[in-house]
Amino acid sequence: MDNSLLVSLSQQIAAYRSMDVIANNIANASTPGFKRESAKFEEYVSQVRPAEGQTGPQAISFVKDAGTTRDISQGNITSTGAPLDMALSGKGFFTVATPQGERYTRDGHFSLDQDGRIVTSDGYAVQGEGGAITITPTDGDIHVAADGTISSVVNGTLNQLGKLRLTDFADVRGMTKEGGNLYSASQPGIPATATLVQGSLESSNVQPVLEISKMIEVMRAYEATATLSKSQSDLNRDAVAKLGAMPN
Repeated sequence: MDNSLLVSLSQQIAAYRSMDVIANNIANASTPGFKRESAKFEEYVSQVRPAEGQTGPQAISFVKDAGTTRDISQGNITSTGAPLDMALSGKGFFTVATPQGERYTRDGHFSLDQDGRIVTSDGYAVQGEGGAITITPTDGDIHVAADGTISSVVNGTLNQLGKLRLTDFADVRGMTKEGGNLYSASQPGIPATATLVQGSLESSNVQPVLEISKMIEVMRAYEATATLSKSQSDLNRDAVAKLGAMPN
């Protein structure tokens, strides 16, 4: 295949990858605690033999997928009034127990399962310092302090039910995205400095207008590259046709 077509193909693949990441951001614009991502690319330079009229090796630049980068900036905190909705202001994650092991999330949209455990939207138990936290119907109104301590008042007596285990990491961008708004970490966790806000949720930090603008830019770049590829292909086809029409 012609080198120009290969270069165009690498650019089209990069545009497709960018579009996929942008579409995922837009789809999660209303997901609590979601952190937007952007595709990252690198230049890959290959040395090829010189064409006619050229001297010495020739450098050709391709686009190489280098993964994604994550924007970890704080999302807006919105009041919901639900006692088990919890938002984190600052650095840190809720710790969640899953069948694959402990995972971490900024999504504080919690509820109680049939056993009275505080769980995520997917039914995973939110972890306290002593494991899962259970709330019974006799515990009364629940209060969650800024440090994650969960307590209730029954007949004028304050009862501490548990304390949420909030975890942070030295390299947050090094965490692995697992799906379901969960992350895993291969590095050791450290105590979080985040402040918990009860009855609120942290909004996604995705700005839909900016994502749509970026999507339009990527579409235009893809179309331009596709047009260039078609023009090059047409030239090659015409050249082959003319060569074939020449007398032996």
